Amino acid sequence: MRILSVTPVRVDAGELARRRDRYRRLSPPGVEFVLEPADATAPAQFATRDDIAASTASVTRTLAAAPRDGFAYRMPDCVLDPAVPVTPDAAPEGRVAHERAPAVGMLRLTAAHLVATGRRFGAVTRNRAIGDALAERVEEYGYGPWFAGVAVLDLDFDAIADTGRWNDAVHGALDGLAARGADAVVNGCSAVTVDEGATAHRVPLVDPAELALRLLAAGARTGADAGTGTGTEV
Repeated sequence: MRILSVTPVRVDAGELARRRDRYRRLSPPGVEFVLEPADATAPAQFATRDDIAASTASVTRTLAAAPRDGFAYRMPDCVLDPAVPVTPDAAPEGRVAHERAPAVGMLRLTAAHLVATGRRFGAVTRNRAIGDALAERVEEYGYGPWFAGVAVLDLDFDAIADTGRWNDAVHGALDGLAARGADAVVNGCSAVTVDEGATAHRVPLVDPAELALRLLAAGARTGADAGTGTGTEV
């Protein structure tokens, strides 16, 4: 099963390689994750709502222009699920959407799984702009009643590639989200590696990229995949 993705921001060769290697390690057997770089219209990072809007437009264009064959899914490399429609009628490709590999979102898959398994969840994000956008996305998906809110870590962009620094900041936020009633916390960045200390916390930190890939692979094993693309099912 092959999954096509695109980065939500412009990244250099080193960061692109790091993200590709991370997805190789996260992908279950039989799953190939093809990560392509963003185009020149994408922002360098998410600092404002305008950055997020520009990223959404860039990801939507890139995935819409991708080949229609050879992929089972298109999943953006972003926990905000850019280019992922909330309803079938909102598909950005309009009437031809059904002819392409479906666009799926790691936040939507993760939230749906947590809700379906009876857990109230919160999230941590790098800054307030991302936190507000993530909370809005959760509401759009209809999971607001199960959402315990966002803890903002106030980290700069370089912290994404610094596993120790990110996870140190997260540890201080988990107890606060637990006090709000969260049973699990979504790590609000698709490119960060979650360490074992965070996942072993009494309120575990969930890596949305890892969980989304496992759910898609499980769907393929049970025959519940999209039925598109030419990749090997797992």
